[in-house]
Amino acid sequence: MKQFILGTILTIIGFTSCAQPRANESFKKEFIETINRTRQAGCKCGKTRMPAVAPITWNDMLENAAMVHAKDMARRNYFSHTGKDGRSSSDRIIAAGYSFKGFKSFAAGENIAMGQLDIAEVMAGWFKSEGHCMNLMNPDFKEVGVARVNDYWVQDFGGREAFSEEQQKLINSGKVKLIQKKITGHE
Repeated sequence: MKQFILGTILTIIGFTSCAQPRANESFKKEFIETINRTRQAGCKCGKTRMPAVAPITWNDMLENAAMVHAKDMARRNYFSHTGKDGRSSSDRIIAAGYSFKGFKSFAAGENIAMGQLDIAEVMAGWFKSEGHCMNLMNPDFKEVGVARVNDYWVQDFGGREAFSEEQQKLINSGKVKLIQKKITGHE
């Protein structure tokens, strides 16, 4: 009995010291509200005035992609948009199931940070950085997922637009040929 209890305690301690669990609702809500407050008002990213854009929503696939990268950076002690395996943020986002196939448009981007203590601090830093701010204000990005592991923060963005019913009919009939082009955000 003592071994089982000790083993369970070690497992719980090991898990909590290594990584944050999946985002809880308050974590998601705070990120979405902070981002959307600025997206709806517009802001200045560096010297570029960014107009108001539509609100962004949470996406669990993007959260999963962010978590994979945050865990990898924390485990391997590095800080980069390019993973140690050579994959880009777009590669990780697509691998997490956020596919471009079957959509009229697809956009992906990522913000990373290290060392910030809370959501307010990391968001303030991202909005002060021109490239990160432009990702946050990009009208092509409609969804976001965020993960924090120890001191590493990863914010993955995505945007997909479905074909209209009429366009789908044309594609299915073979009268239209699709050309797929991947567009990524600032990294």
